[in-house]
Amino acid sequence: MASSPTSPPRLRVIATALPPGGRVASLGRAQLSLVEHALCPLGTATSFGGPNIHNSRYWYTDQNRHRKEARVRIACPDGLSPTDEFYLWGLLSLTFSQPKSSADFYATPYYCLRQLGCIDPREAKTGGKNYMLFRSAISRLSTVSYRNDHFYDPVRGEHRDVGFGFLSYSLPLDRRSSRAWRFAWDPIFFEFCQAASGSLRFDLHTYRDLDPAGRRLYLLLKKIFWRNDFSPEFDLHDLAVNVIGFAASHAPRELKRKIGHCIRRFLDCGILRLPPGVLDPDELFTKQAKGRYSIRFHRGPHFLNVATNTISSQPVDSPLLDLLRTIGLDDTTINRILKTYGPKLIAECADMTLAAKERLGDGFFTKSPQAYFVDNLREQAAGRRTPPDWWRDLRKEEERRRWQADRDERAATVSKTFETAFDAYLKTEAREAFDRVMDRIFQDLKAGGQSTDDAKENAAHYARTHFVNRFRAEHPEWNDDNPSRFNDAMNC
Repeated sequence: MASSPTSPPRLRVIATALPPGGRVASLGRAQLSLVEHALCPLGTATSFGGPNIHNSRYWYTDQNRHRKEARVRIACPDGLSPTDEFYLWGLLSLTFSQPKSSADFYATPYYCLRQLGCIDPREAKTGGKNYMLFRSAISRLSTVSYRNDHFYDPVRGEHRDVGFGFLSYSLPLDRRSSRAWRFAWDPIFFEFCQAASGSLRFDLHTYRDLDPAGRRLYLLLKKIFWRNDFSPEFDLHDLAVNVIGFAASHAPRELKRKIGHCIRRFLDCGILRLPPGVLDPDELFTKQAKGRYSIRFHRGPHFLNVATNTISSQPVDSPLLDLLRTIGLDDTTINRILKTYGPKLIAECADMTLAAKERLGDGFFTKSPQAYFVDNLREQAAGRRTPPDWWRDLRKEEERRRWQADRDERAATVSKTFETAFDAYLKTEAREAFDRVMDRIFQDLKAGGQSTDDAKENAAHYARTHFVNRFRAEHPEWNDDNPSRFNDAMNC
């Protein structure tokens, strides 16, 4: 039995006009096979705040025109929120918008949130609620393990059995730090997203304005309407549960109502249109049998708009711009550096400079932070110098402390989940046995001379300790020596 998690705060999006230099990315980028199914349930009670395994499936047509099923298993040790997908697709977009995109992406959180339209450029560059939400989402996404027994490999042009994660990260522990965040994409996942036939570009402005259910349906329709005027006929239950992520326990009438809400929203913004002769969205549902319905969607003018259908992929502002300005470089020098050196080398030299400035102070520099940065950049690019030992040691220590913090946080989550499962065990299958043991201990303590209150308190403590061991024996997934107990906790 999982603990009752707290619902994730709703993602705040800035809808006001942004001043010069604050333009946001207009292009989102998703992976084609991943939009065929939900990455986690929509209900936060089952997906957010604790261990969760999400099983899903979808149908595809192979090269021989045979209809086949792909089964998906997504393990989320720290849970996953439907709004985390916004950050996943947004970060992919920012990564591929750079002139020289690679699996390593360096950027400040201020840059990422500003480009994704989550903060006003006039807000502080560190700290605040949006930064906390972003950091939490990245932490959850980094633990996700994805498996698919019939994933379409766009590089090799065939369906394969695959398993991969999304990304790893390295963030400064000090949340007020101006140093860059490093995102390292899983190489297999990055390869799939990099392939032209595996990537789905979409209008990020439209996506951002929809609720989580609408976002998932929008991406699926974007994939279909790229070349078709109408969609295949979807089974209502399969679409609602496996693609969008609604609970399978919902009655057909409730699923019709939820899908109908998405349809009306899509009609209002032109994503869908009603076919000739249909006046009410409810008429789109076709009854196939008792409790079974199907639905077909028709492409709206949103996808016929040339500007929407041919979204510009021009690179957005460099994510290194804020870092170099923080060091104190002027825009002319920054432009020259960005054109001359690779982004990874610039990011590392900038991190060395900012780390020295934040930890050692301005007295560390012989001349100035700007001179220190430029000198290191030039010498390392020429192969005459390597990063200093103090910086390597600092990075190792930061990684160790971050790993320990993640471990402690996860252990606390599992401990809380264990207590919830154990309390439920005492109230159900072990209730009568627990009462008998506690009463026997109480009588023995009372006979030994303890007061009634002390005897009750001690009896409850000793009985609980006894049943903890019994619970672990009857439920091996909760044993401390079980290396998979974090994931096994998901099934309780």
